[in-house]
Amino acid sequence: MHADLLFTGGPVLTPEGRTATAVAVTGDRITAVGHDELRDLAGPRTEVVDLAGRLLLPGFQDAHVHPVPAGLELAQCDLSGRATAGETVAAVRAYADARPEREWILGGGWSMEAFAGGTPTKELLDAVVPDRPVYLPNRDHHGAWVNSRALELAGIDRDTPDPADGRIERDPSGEPSGTLQEGAMQLVGRLTPPATRADRLAALLHAQRHLHALGITAWQDALVGDFLGMDDPAEAYLAAARDGSLTARVRGALWWDRERGAEQIPELVEKRVELSHGRFRAGSVKLMLDGVAENGTAALLDPYLDRCGCATANRGKSFIDPARLPEYVTELDALGFQCHFHALGDRAVRDALDAVEAARAANGPSDTRPHLAHLQVVHPHDVPRFARLGATANIQPLWAAHEPQMDELTIPFLGPERSGWQYPFGALLRSGTRLAAGSDWPVSSPDPLQGIHVAVNRVEPGGSGPVFLPGERLGLADALGAYTAGSAYVNHLDDTGRVAVGALADLVVLDRDPFAGPPEAIAETAVALTWVGGERVYGDG
Repeated sequence: MHADLLFTGGPVLTPEGRTATAVAVTGDRITAVGHDELRDLAGPRTEVVDLAGRLLLPGFQDAHVHPVPAGLELAQCDLSGRATAGETVAAVRAYADARPEREWILGGGWSMEAFAGGTPTKELLDAVVPDRPVYLPNRDHHGAWVNSRALELAGIDRDTPDPADGRIERDPSGEPSGTLQEGAMQLVGRLTPPATRADRLAALLHAQRHLHALGITAWQDALVGDFLGMDDPAEAYLAAARDGSLTARVRGALWWDRERGAEQIPELVEKRVELSHGRFRAGSVKLMLDGVAENGTAALLDPYLDRCGCATANRGKSFIDPARLPEYVTELDALGFQCHFHALGDRAVRDALDAVEAARAANGPSDTRPHLAHLQVVHPHDVPRFARLGATANIQPLWAAHEPQMDELTIPFLGPERSGWQYPFGALLRSGTRLAAGSDWPVSSPDPLQGIHVAVNRVEPGGSGPVFLPGERLGLADALGAYTAGSAYVNHLDDTGRVAVGALADLVVLDRDPFAGPPEAIAETAVALTWVGGERVYGDG
């Protein structure tokens, strides 16, 4: 039989390495992997792709991403890429001036390092948008910048107490200064007008086109539900899955409402059925255990330091009661849910592993495939527990480099010992832990090749500064494996993530073979072509 699609003339990354130079696809599956002998499978209707020395590999998968909010932000006041306070404020002014009809100025993506202490003030916004409320989450979406009008509408003043799961930043006189951290974001976020159904669907499809252009064929949406004013993407996914416009394969992580307990589990069971259709499956639960290190809300075993290097009283926040977490995880695991943990600080990582261990003890071995995302600070004693418990390390490699947010807002407040425990990719791999990889887009770029560059070099793309913890670097094959087979595993997409006979033909052609060049040039690599199930979704040559 003739193949529908035939790749020839270049290296093919198989589970055994670059061991082939040709691949045949019939329908939506790979039907042959080999060398020049596969040319006999070409018929009059076969599409033949000459790799011309370029690398063919499995489609990338993002194990932790937020495409709908990312797509919405791209259509709003997009502040990503602004390096200074002046550039950021100017972008807000330009956006607001061009849209006098908007009741609210919404968007986000600003960088904490652009502002002193990572906390911009309301006065900066008041100077450019004095008459309308402004609500702008930062790039990690754990804090929001608001103006005086937004604070006024929310009734936030010097007497407003901090919510249990957040903090209102204040000036020396006690007045709200214009930055809301974590749960305090919702004080204003709940007032913002929601995106329309059409807006959310358009955002999803826009994001999908962007992700396919980066070689991403599947992902895990890390937040399906309502949280801090973010738009629930569930309806958009269902609409796209039903009308066939969802070309990617997507696993949804249902949001665990941290204000509630086990009483919400029956609702999650109902949502799992209701929200699973076609290429969208909602079989995971997202448990956000802590915040981020830059604003002091990541949960640490020992206190943060102050600027003088002395211990403070702050150990960060646990958003879900650690004493109840094992109970919740055990019940979710027994019901067949995958637990997807946001665990950034070493205390949150330990709490998550303790909960997985409790579930294993109560339920025995299972195929629920729990995974811990972010893993900024991991105590060395906990590194070997991942492999022992069958917990996957879901890494965001772009963060593992020296840059202002790391050097100015993190390392000084962790101290030298804990700073050396950050993003221990190499140690986890050496311990036998399975690695998956993701971007957390719109927090950072969704480009897997940029993330792979940092995982291998521990230096930002284009950077030439000091290597960040060089002992934690990954080899190129291992980094690619995290973005393909590793993420396919946590996404329960066992027919993907590899180039092998019988696997689904979710494939990517790069514009070169990155194995043939130096590691420092990985970030120069780009995606040329992308297929999902044998159907081309990006590229034309």
